[in-house]
Amino acid sequence: MSNDAPVSPTEATIEALCAAGEKAPRSAPADWVDAPSSTEVEKGKDPFLAALGERAKALRVRRGLTRKALARLTGVSERHLANLEYGLGNASILVLLQVAQALQCSLAELVGDVTTQSPEWLMLREMLTDRDEATLRRVRLVTIDLIGAGPTHNAEAPTRSSRIALIGLRGAGKSTLGRMLAEDLDFPFVELSREIERLAGCSIGEVLGLYGQNAYRRYERRALEDAIEAHPQAVIATAGGLVSDLGSFNLLLRRCTTVWLTANPEDHMSRVMAQGDLRPMAASREAMDDLKSILVSRAAFYSKADMRVDTSAQPLAETFRILRAEVREAVGLPVE
Repeated sequence: MSNDAPVSPTEATIEALCAAGEKAPRSAPADWVDAPSSTEVEKGKDPFLAALGERAKALRVRRGLTRKALARLTGVSERHLANLEYGLGNASILVLLQVAQALQCSLAELVGDVTTQSPEWLMLREMLTDRDEATLRRVRLVTIDLIGAGPTHNAEAPTRSSRIALIGLRGAGKSTLGRMLAEDLDFPFVELSREIERLAGCSIGEVLGLYGQNAYRRYERRALEDAIEAHPQAVIATAGGLVSDLGSFNLLLRRCTTVWLTANPEDHMSRVMAQGDLRPMAASREAMDDLKSILVSRAAFYSKADMRVDTSAQPLAETFRILRAEVREAVGLPVE
């Protein structure tokens, strides 16, 4: 059947019934797009594709479109759309993009992002779309207070949490400056990577090699939660990739005073090699390009910290003086 063929009244009725979730009449015309049999639908059906199909159909019904009308809007065959809705086959990303555009929804809503699962989520997304970073930050802080997601602080408060968390890429100086700061403040020094190894009973490399990234992130979250629970006052050195886990990063921002230690790429590289990791020397140009890409991709998250100290701008002693002064002022301790 051609997508451009005129729609007969019987065919339109069948499609309308299907759009409303009803079964097609037994007397469906021969040229009607045949639905897969129940055996075909259930045999080897992938749960993700099944859920995707249910969302696609629900969105189509919500828009008041028949499958034929959607086919005309997207240029995708009715049979392909039927397979999509029944959870059969592996629809390409381009087909999904065409369907999302025709249904006037985001690709995230079609594939099932958590922020698309209810009208309230969708309305919140609509209100926050295109807002600037400062506005979004204010909304985030107000939301934390509103839902009681844990102690927080705001930028205008005279003092902040006495848990000082240092964030930034490896080689920024978190361990060196963290120990110096903890000694100066007489606070415990907690290095999350060591706590992860203690919890896992093996090295970070072994955790990643044996159990994978997801397991590492679970250990990291537990180590952070334990450190926060155990120490009302502490200096915590985090791993550079903690910002990749938004749950852990949100917890850190809520419960700690955060400092982003920055450095130029060359200093990052030289400090990593000084720690005994000579792997970057094997492919220096590629390693430096990768390092720069990581810095760019994470900068927007690191910038959410309460303070920022550039560790490449001056010698170590002067860097520590700046860090010490800013932290002491933030937590209400005398600077001198």
